[in-house]
Amino acid sequence: MIPAFVALALLVLPIVGLIARADWASVPAAITSREAADALWLSLRTGVTATLLCVVLGVPLAAVMARTGPRLGGALRTLVTLPLVMPPMVGGIALLYLLGRNGLLGGSLTAVGISIPFTTAAVVIAQAFVAMPFLVIAVEGALRTAGTRYEVVAATLGASRWRIFRTITLPLVAPGLLAGTVLCFARALGEFGATALFAGNAQGVTRTMPLAIYTAFNGAGVSQQSAVALSLLLIAVAIVILLLMRGWRAGAVR
Repeated sequence: MIPAFVALALLVLPIVGLIARADWASVPAAITSREAADALWLSLRTGVTATLLCVVLGVPLAAVMARTGPRLGGALRTLVTLPLVMPPMVGGIALLYLLGRNGLLGGSLTAVGISIPFTTAAVVIAQAFVAMPFLVIAVEGALRTAGTRYEVVAATLGASRWRIFRTITLPLVAPGLLAGTVLCFARALGEFGATALFAGNAQGVTRTMPLAIYTAFNGAGVSQQSAVALSLLLIAVAIVILLLMRGWRAGAVR
């Protein structure tokens, strides 16, 4: 039992310390400062955009992974989960070497006047890169659990692939899709490493909440109290996400 309490303390006490450090009377003013508001608005805007991008691209990928053979599916699963296990900083460097001015694709884009690094678009791409695996894995698991029997019956009755996907597949995987979408948004909202290297840290352009927190504790940008307030806001978002997921799982069990 003692190791269990030590583990719980290791997880909980840092958050308690952050809450104890907060000056609650100044939290509203800290969050509504110009720098903090810019970081908050940018994080929400790019997080939502990255999540929508992940849904549009990730759901078809999850369907391919769930409906292919074990060899191809296993290879795709390895590639999809790679961003989960690699350090985010490595992801930022990889994106630079792909889309940077001298990158694999960046040189061609620069030649036609398109520059992605250190822009708001780069924030969205970095967030999608690290967050998409959460959605793909959740949807793939839901698809494998649902099986293919209903899809096969619909196909034998003459339904098109798009109609099967829209009227049968999506409703069956709705709980997994919702859970994956929420996790994807949470990961995008908290992304730091890949964004810092690939998008930079310009206020109002690429400085998201995690970057604003980092900047504050390094003596620049928003005040330290604003950094604490933004940290508390991120924790509150995480708690809401966990409660929503718990409610969805309870509803699914019923």
